[in-house]
Amino acid sequence: MSEEEVVQFLRSQPQFFDRHPELLESILVPHPHGGRAIPLTERQILGLREKVRLLEGKLGELIRHAEDNDAIAEKVHRLSVALLAARDFPTGVQTLYLHLREDFSVPHVALRAWSKGLPEGAPEGRPVEADLRDRVESLSGPTCGPAAQSPFLAWFAENQDHVRSLALVPLGQTRAFGLLALGSEDPKRFNSDMGTLFLRRIGELAAAAVMAHR
Repeated sequence: MSEEEVVQFLRSQPQFFDRHPELLESILVPHPHGGRAIPLTERQILGLREKVRLLEGKLGELIRHAEDNDAIAEKVHRLSVALLAARDFPTGVQTLYLHLREDFSVPHVALRAWSKGLPEGAPEGRPVEADLRDRVESLSGPTCGPAAQSPFLAWFAENQDHVRSLALVPLGQTRAFGLLALGSEDPKRFNSDMGTLFLRRIGELAAAAVMAHR
């Protein structure tokens, strides 16, 4: 009987070893990590242990992600409460900057809004070039990536040389009327592969704060 015939037979008889359990102890297979030959049943146990180890690792990773998300959600909640308590536009903006810097560890923040009648003299109401407004309005949501050669770097003034990665968060639901730019000195902090759900939520809060006190 050839090997192929043996394989075909065992596949067609899935209960074969149920009828002949004594054969499992006499069949020897290589140890998965080299060395001596071991019984088939022992090899199966080792395989199951390896699967359990991998599943435990994946479960641990999921738990860590869940804990990280819970921590970020709590920070977003604190920001929401603080913005609701802001009595005017300057207070709201400073509250936003403070929470982003202290709670979210974002050292560089720039906010611009147009066509919303901000208080006279507010830095956030400085004119924005038409091409930059067009860029913002073309964004479908928050975008992250390297800061090099970004036209928005100038918004960080004297700190622009320190910014290595950027998160650009458009303000507005149907059409953007502003942009929240977050800058990090860590080139990997804001990368193109990261999730943007919480950035979107922060952008919604910032937009609501601008609309409330314009």
